[in-house]
Amino acid sequence: MRSLFPLSLLLFLAAAYPGVGCALGRRIKRAQGPKGSPLAPSGTSVPFWVRMSPEFVAVPPGRSVWLNCSNSCPQPQNSSLRTRLRQGKTLRGPGWVYYQLLDVRAWSSQAHCLVTCAGKTRWATTRITAYKPPHSVILEPPVLKGRQYTLRCHVTHVFPVGYLVVTLRLGGRVIYSESLERYTHQDLANVTLTYEFPAGPRDFWQPLICHTRLNLEGLVVRNSSAPVTLMLAWSPAPTALASVSIAALVGILLAVGSVYLCKCLPMKSQA
Repeated sequence: MRSLFPLSLLLFLAAAYPGVGCALGRRIKRAQGPKGSPLAPSGTSVPFWVRMSPEFVAVPPGRSVWLNCSNSCPQPQNSSLRTRLRQGKTLRGPGWVYYQLLDVRAWSSQAHCLVTCAGKTRWATTRITAYKPPHSVILEPPVLKGRQYTLRCHVTHVFPVGYLVVTLRLGGRVIYSESLERYTHQDLANVTLTYEFPAGPRDFWQPLICHTRLNLEGLVVRNSSAPVTLMLAWSPAPTALASVSIAALVGILLAVGSVYLCKCLPMKSQA
């Protein structure tokens, strides 16, 4: 009889108070859940990040570069690098991978690091630029030809030439500028810019400078030549003409003088 008393009491309470029975049932179900069940369903993705270092790198043409790809995934399923550049060695560690890129010659390229964690893939990107600033920028002294000055600027060992802009400035103002985007060769090159400049009176004794600019998608590399003064000069043709005129004038004066002497000397002797 004692063993049946608690059971009969529970049945009585459940019949009298249905809500209590439901609450007891819910508590019993929760208590009977399997031990060690995960907090979230197994298909839920784990939050993680992926980073590339450096995010931007500039190297001379033909050099190699190392890129670091780091992530916060506890157990990454896969990590890889996608790029058009030739890949070399790979070094791996917990949460990081080092990738080597060989013989970088494309002036602008990208490398994408992809990491898969718990079924989700994230990536990070590095921009790679290969460039060579000019070894020298040399402006020749202006040469007068007729009524125009020939200006010549030499830019040596520069890459990529297709993204080079050469500008001539006289006294702070631009007198000529040219973009070399038509040049498509992927090699170091020497460039010579020639410009015929019709100088006026206000242009003389002004400093003349040759400027170069490499525009590499956000990276701008500038160089300049030493200043050269645009000086007033005489053209060879007018100078020769003036010499001939002076010689003719001297000849005329000598002839007149000879005639005068020939007339004056006999008159003085007679006197």
